[in-house]
Amino acid sequence: MTEDRPDPTRRFDPHQSEGESNLSARRRRWAEANLDETARAAVEADARHFLHQSVSTPCLTGIARAEGIWIEDVQGRRYMDFHGNNVHNIGYGHPRLIAAIKDQLDALPFAPRRFTNQPAIDLAQKLAAIAPGDLSKVLLTPGGSEAIEVALKLARAATGRFKTVSFWDSFHGAGFGAASVGGEQLFRSGAIGPLLAGGEHVASFTCYRCAYGYPERDGKPDLELCHMACAGYLRYVLEKEGDVAAVIAEPLRVVPYLPPPGYWRAVRAACDEFGALLIFDEIPTGLGRTGTMFACEHENVVPDILVLGKALGGGALPIAALIARPGLDVAGAYAIGHYTHEKNPVTARAALTTIAIIEDEGLVERAATLGERALARLQDMKARHPLIGDVRGRGLVLGVELVQDRATKAPANDAAEAVFYRALERGLSFKVTMGNVLTLTPPLVISEGDLMRGLDILEACIGEVG
Repeated sequence: MTEDRPDPTRRFDPHQSEGESNLSARRRRWAEANLDETARAAVEADARHFLHQSVSTPCLTGIARAEGIWIEDVQGRRYMDFHGNNVHNIGYGHPRLIAAIKDQLDALPFAPRRFTNQPAIDLAQKLAAIAPGDLSKVLLTPGGSEAIEVALKLARAATGRFKTVSFWDSFHGAGFGAASVGGEQLFRSGAIGPLLAGGEHVASFTCYRCAYGYPERDGKPDLELCHMACAGYLRYVLEKEGDVAAVIAEPLRVVPYLPPPGYWRAVRAACDEFGALLIFDEIPTGLGRTGTMFACEHENVVPDILVLGKALGGGALPIAALIARPGLDVAGAYAIGHYTHEKNPVTARAALTTIAIIEDEGLVERAATLGERALARLQDMKARHPLIGDVRGRGLVLGVELVQDRATKAPANDAAEAVFYRALERGLSFKVTMGNVLTLTPPLVISEGDLMRGLDILEACIGEVG
């Protein structure tokens, strides 16, 4: 009698958490029905020349233009972009940004490393000025994944430890270090491993689907019952490990998941008690998206290190930054982020201009106001559509979770995919997260009329599918 063992040659199929599947039958049917010869040629050329990977290859279609809240494909079809990879806080192609980039290209297009330049210095000063608390020491990187890995290096240097605690299903970047602290199978499992040692993970604050088994009340935690078990368990891990360098997390998960009131204050206290740093990944949430300049300001908690990116380049250029408290400036003998384009004057000028546009146009306050109105509209939508199990959000980070049955909360993954493709056909693009959460992150410059028109499209599609 042979022992029943798993077949080591079996292909590992990771859970789809980051975006909708690009390999599904519905994707193929949508492409057959919607792509003309030009679009099909673009998608086929892309698939021919690029290495294939989940989510992105094969692509949906080819994009020819991006302006304001709109992207336009090679067939001339326009979509309101309620996704944008969270780079488009100021919209696409903002005239002030484009002018600043052109001016900087004429004045100083590049500065070799070991030299500094005024745009980079000005950006570091501005980031320190807008950052919460005493965060003021800056490093710039070409992208968010690199900034996360610089933060990990700094945490190791400052604490003499190497372990981290982060959340399952989180995303912190695609590099090996960033994927190690991330929690999505798409980026860390199967053929990709092994990853960095010491990467501990815990369940996140997902109150609608509490990993610790506690019931919720209309999507909100019952704190008298659960006593914030999610924060308690994170504290327990810090205590038992004893030598964790850092806790790293998004202060608001962009699924979206909102933390229970007091969650981050409890985690901050646990980090202080057990000597771990607190690193907030604000790459998708920073620069006004949640209705404050940084999402952690909603929690009145200041991390030891804050990382931002995506929208920092204004939807035009890649740039990210790490901002740390002064006491963490302890790695001067090592090169922890000496990138070729670290202090690129063009990307620095783009970031400075982006921040100026956000401040001058009142986009932080705008996100807060529009977010409240959008959330009210989504709550009204939920009351009419049983397919919607929960709606949640903060600022212009909004989520609609679809379920087969509100009592069982069985995820309606197929329905979510169907809604996504119907919405595309009506000119609305967004992201499906965790298989069944319609995640909406429109530009902060969007008009209230366009925002509501986008939600009208969404409701029509939900109604048809439901």
